[in-house]
Amino acid sequence: MEAVLILNGLNCPDCAEKIRRRAQNVEGVKGAEMNFMSKELRLTLEAESSKENIIEEVKKIISDVEPDVKILLDGEREESEDEFDNASFKTEIIKLSLAFGLFLAGELLPLPFWWKVSFFVAAYFLSGWEVLVRAAKNILKGEVFDENFLMGLATVGAFAIKEFPEAAAVMIFYQAGELFQDYAVNRSRKSISKLMDIRPESANLKTSDGIKSVSPDKVAIGDIIIVKPGEKIPLDGVIENGTALLDTSAMTGESVPRAAKKGDEVISGCISLDGALEIKVSKPFGESAVSKILEMVQRAGEKKSRPEKFITRFARIYTPIVVVAAVLLAFIPPLAFGLELRDWVYRALSFLVVSCPCALVISIPLSFFGGIGGASAKGILVKGGISLEALSKCKAVAFDKTGTLTKGVFEVDGIYPENISKEELLRFAAMAESFSNHPIALSIKKAAGDGFSGEGILAREIAGKGVEASFDGYKVLAGNAALMLENGITPPPATGTSVHVALNGKYAGYISLSDSIRNDAKDAVKKLKSAGVEKVFMLTGDGAENAEKIAGLAGIDKFYANLLPHEKVEKVEEIMSNLTPGEKLAFAGDGINDAPVLARADIGIAMGGLGSDAAIEAADVVLMTDEPSKIADGIRISKKTIRIVKQNIVFAISIKILVLILAAFGLAPMWLAVFADVGVAFLAILNALRAIRA
Repeated sequence: MEAVLILNGLNCPDCAEKIRRRAQNVEGVKGAEMNFMSKELRLTLEAESSKENIIEEVKKIISDVEPDVKILLDGEREESEDEFDNASFKTEIIKLSLAFGLFLAGELLPLPFWWKVSFFVAAYFLSGWEVLVRAAKNILKGEVFDENFLMGLATVGAFAIKEFPEAAAVMIFYQAGELFQDYAVNRSRKSISKLMDIRPESANLKTSDGIKSVSPDKVAIGDIIIVKPGEKIPLDGVIENGTALLDTSAMTGESVPRAAKKGDEVISGCISLDGALEIKVSKPFGESAVSKILEMVQRAGEKKSRPEKFITRFARIYTPIVVVAAVLLAFIPPLAFGLELRDWVYRALSFLVVSCPCALVISIPLSFFGGIGGASAKGILVKGGISLEALSKCKAVAFDKTGTLTKGVFEVDGIYPENISKEELLRFAAMAESFSNHPIALSIKKAAGDGFSGEGILAREIAGKGVEASFDGYKVLAGNAALMLENGITPPPATGTSVHVALNGKYAGYISLSDSIRNDAKDAVKKLKSAGVEKVFMLTGDGAENAEKIAGLAGIDKFYANLLPHEKVEKVEEIMSNLTPGEKLAFAGDGINDAPVLARADIGIAMGGLGSDAAIEAADVVLMTDEPSKIADGIRISKKTIRIVKQNIVFAISIKILVLILAAFGLAPMWLAVFADVGVAFLAILNALRAIRA
């Protein structure tokens, strides 16, 4: 049981972590995950009955930590897309400008000393009153080591040692930095949200009284919806009437429109460019393509990478350590060596300013979220920072063959009966395959024509081998040579992909099928090699002859044929065992019988993301098109994101350590310490935004 709260106006990552920790400790909560970028707090509850009470308790915690945050439930999400408050932003700019004017007056005008002090005090309180109030409230709640307390203590300390201009300037600089930092975070969220802006606002439902505009979740399976030119398709369905060019870029990352006509299946999130369509809804909104993608993207921030986990731990110990160091720096040298107390207190105050880890706490998750957003814009859905990090270490890729490297659209190209007619052989095979949705089964049924409803047929699928069916007094086996041999039947040699058929224990012939390689399969292997992948494998249940042909055309390094589903898992484990520690293997499959392999590989990649729910669930990465070359794009994006993450970690920690050292030697004024806090955070955020531009 889950409950999701949306926290509009949450721009403080440290506060977000405090809310998560305190929510985690609420009675009845099994787990709490905070996604700072999507502003979601997801609670896993022990029982449905306690949901309302828990939500109220957690709301109190949120209001306690961040009183200005607006709390919405998940069902109110459409109301939660808050814009950055421009009016509030302008008010803050005016307030800080006035404070800066007062500071300049105190600094430049030829005034008596106490007049100057009055200007500095006025500038300080005008810019920093809210900081002091928040710090006082947090102290009363037992929350000491937060940035408000540290900044308040540092600046009040500066007043105490009569560094009046320094105290005012530092508070103004800090507040300006915080303001533009919030602005940058909001712009980042907005940029990423635009990349994934696929949620339909309404659906035009066709009724007996005309067309009504309703919420997509109010439309039922079988209802007819109207999509006008320029509108977004709100639900998955089949075109009943009309033709149009569809812009699928939001779903697949493809810029070339796709033609759609009567009888074609269409998915939500695509835009009709030039035609009106009548669509019969095939799935409720909760199961539509858009809904699945939004859920994956919204939950991506919960699967933390190692750098994100490191930063969370680092932030919790860094601030207390620096505060303790500041106290020791302030009093040990004067007491031990008789040095001037004022000078060492000033150095310690600079330490306090540097002790906020905001640059890291904001920029690292933002970098990952940007990378995930950039990949999404290209039709590559990555399930969290942990998957993106693993993808950056990919040194080997294993492909399933049918439907992944090949089109998975088989055509019957030969029927070879024994003691029965071709028509009878094809009919028996189609009857046996009537319940199967495997591409080979679909091709046989298509070749046999209509009329195979499956009525009166008892059938069971034999994994990796074929089917066994009973009807009209016949026991029919239809599958590969292994199925025949298992039942004491020796089939003749057959080339390519073949389905052997036996009737009542006697061999009846075989049907040969052909499948063509995907257009970009060869290009995919080349791009993978240029992206740093050292070995490319192919795993298939098909025969060696056909597998060798496809592997040769695609440029595959090594292939393994005649594999049953469990043998694919074993082969993946064998490949993984031969990799250097730290290197990762990705397995890409089209979702049919591939879920176990996708789950076992370091990185499971589901091709053509709408095919199999089991594959989507098991996979770490979902490609919204059937283009294997997009795997190389995903690896490239992941490597770029990890580079940015490492840059921000090294940059932020290096600057902070440098300023701490300079402050200890009396070479860093407090304004430089403020730069090491909010200035570095702002620059790190700007750097993180590069991850979006995949």
